[in-house]
Amino acid sequence: QVQLVESGGGLVQPGGSLILSCAASGGIFSSYTMGWFRQAPGSERECVAVIFASGGSRYYADSVKGRFTIFRDNAKNTVFLQMASLKPEDTAVYYCAADTAGYRLIRTSTAGYDYWGQGTQVTVSS
Repeated sequence: QVQLVESGGGLVQPGGSLILSCAASGGIFSSYTMGWFRQAPGSERECVAVIFASGGSRYYADSVKGRFTIFRDNAKNTVFLQMASLKPEDTAVYYCAADTAGYRLIRTSTAGYDYWGQGTQVTVSS
């Protein structure tokens, strides 16, 4: 059983920065593709960023490309989402998720992920 716990969310001003963390336990973290998703009120959950197990391949949604960076520390079983130049439309609950299938594919659908964290709220407002 894999458990994922997000932290680092909060209230920031437009243009500000924030780093989210997701700590994993109970599995083989270094073999999992990890994703960050977000869901705003009334909206579908969308993929924000994905990082391959080795950290060598990454994906970003067009809406965050150039502003967000996903990275991981496999020695600490942790994946991060560094967010900069934040906009009000970035406001959402952010979730981390683990893809344990081992197919060496970067998936952007929620269906591709087996374990999810509880989510952390990010609010961008003046």
